Amino acid sequence: MQKGQISVQAENIFPIIKKFLYSDQEIFLRELVSNAVDATTKIKTLSSKGEFKGELGELVIDILLDKENKTLTIRDRGIGMTEEEVHKYLNQVAFSSAEDFLTKYKDEANIIGHFGLGFYSAFMVAGTVEVQTKSYKGDAAVKWMCDGNPEFELGSADKDDRGTDIILHIDDDSTEFLEQERIQTLLDKYCKFLPVQIRFGTKTETDYEGEGEDKKPIERQVENMVNNPRPAWKKLPADLTDEDYKAFYNELYPYSQPPLFWIHLNIDFPFNLTGILYFPKLNNSLEVQKNKIQLYSNQVYVTDEVKEIVPEFLTLLHGVIDSPDIPLNVSRSYLQSDSNVRKITSYITKKVADKLNDLFKKDRENYESKWSEIGVFVKYGMLSDEKFHERVGGSALVKSIDGKLYTIEEYTDKVKPVQTDKHDKVIFLYTNNVKEHHSYIKSAQSHGYDVIEFDTMIDNHFMQHVESKGGDVTFVRVDSDTVDNLVQKDETKESVLSDKEQEKVKELFTEAMGESKGAISLKALSPDDHPVVITRPEFMRRMMEMQAMQGGGMGEMPDMHNVVINTNHPLVADKMLKMKSPEKKVKFANYLHKLAMLNQNMLKGEEMSKFIEQSIEFLK
Repeated sequence: MQKGQISVQAENIFPIIKKFLYSDQEIFLRELVSNAVDATTKIKTLSSKGEFKGELGELVIDILLDKENKTLTIRDRGIGMTEEEVHKYLNQVAFSSAEDFLTKYKDEANIIGHFGLGFYSAFMVAGTVEVQTKSYKGDAAVKWMCDGNPEFELGSADKDDRGTDIILHIDDDSTEFLEQERIQTLLDKYCKFLPVQIRFGTKTETDYEGEGEDKKPIERQVENMVNNPRPAWKKLPADLTDEDYKAFYNELYPYSQPPLFWIHLNIDFPFNLTGILYFPKLNNSLEVQKNKIQLYSNQVYVTDEVKEIVPEFLTLLHGVIDSPDIPLNVSRSYLQSDSNVRKITSYITKKVADKLNDLFKKDRENYESKWSEIGVFVKYGMLSDEKFHERVGGSALVKSIDGKLYTIEEYTDKVKPVQTDKHDKVIFLYTNNVKEHHSYIKSAQSHGYDVIEFDTMIDNHFMQHVESKGGDVTFVRVDSDTVDNLVQKDETKESVLSDKEQEKVKELFTEAMGESKGAISLKALSPDDHPVVITRPEFMRRMMEMQAMQGGGMGEMPDMHNVVINTNHPLVADKMLKMKSPEKKVKFANYLHKLAMLNQNMLKGEEMSKFIEQSIEFLK
């Protein structure tokens, strides 16, 4: 058996670099500016250690655009390179000077790059790349040029200042990167919080002079500094006020509503992570953008697709996560399996849960005032993550229609004495539409029952989740047939009608309803209850609602409902039965049934028109 070494030729690498080095071509600017930041960081480190004794000068990275000559230049006043270093670092693909520097100064330097491929991203947009560099050591300046082939040119450069200019001669198929607005957009996206000041041309600022009617605007050109080198998440929480946090939120998301509250993340063991996560106003909806958490690595923007790093429910939050332990360019499958990423996910989830519990325990009134905004988030988290449920379950609230808020345990204790059915299940009566269910709510309250509001799109899932966890709790909508179990258990009323009269009532309603799909039952309710009540089986209604939420229908499944005739209501027991004409009795039964349908919002179109005409006739 023979052994050998695979030979990789440079001429085969450049086409791959141009097309496939990064999934997004625009990444080149992030990589080259990050290299410039590295070079600047290195000179600062050497200066602080006394190994560079010269003047640091203005440590600013300049982005220079020359549309006429089709060049884009990234200029730094960092460490620079000697001719030997140019040979070593630019002529050997994937040999990273950052790795060398980190090895020597690992305790002092905070270097972004590790892979050594960042520089070659320049060839994704440039036909020719030119490098002019002068080392801090005082060696002569060097010029290196390459047109994307293995051959390169190396010679002396006319450069007096320390540092490096990377000059991209933009390809004809990449001329979008010669537009000022395009470059500004990329700098805003990828370089907004890099730790070294970045300058890109000038911008117009407006000042005013004079007073009153004589006050006039004066425009002036100032240097356009594109980044904030010391963002809030890199500072200590003790050094920040509430206004600082809000100002940073506005910096991330201009013109947004102020956040409800926030969490400052800061941990250095067993992994490094800083950041700030904000709770935005969700307005009872999950229909929000889920790309509002920005991921950084040492202040270098990586992505706003963070679902491999934070659980999906946490993507409802806004803010920044920064960790050098998350590589800049790796596959999603790598992220999902990486142990550091899993630890980070667990840490963030715990911090969010701790923040919610802390608010609930220390300032419940404030917590309750925000529940309408954060309730959807908490419920979504409890549904999505078992550990999150365990941590915040005691802080999840339900809201009674009188506006009072209770934990699930508190509410169970409140209603258990009255709202326990024959199966010893504690019934949580709820409404998802207070106005629509007004008569049912009123009826429930007349029996001494309490009703809670469950009116968000996630509540159908949440109630089933609570039922599966609670064991002895079940949710019943206030217009459900299951409420009858409570009423019948509470009250032992007898019907004022004889068995024969009840049979007659059932016959009249059966004839009046015709082919209606409702199942008729007679019950001796209070005379104050409605004469006819339509209810739906709780389990069937839930199935239909869940399927509707998932975008499907129930096929040919009928609209199953029950028609409950109150045999103790005067309109049934007295007026209807005492009518002389059988035809009038049937017509009256039909009218009472239509009233009940109207109360359930079941009358539509032609049926509604006929009912209105019938009502007018009755009034005559």
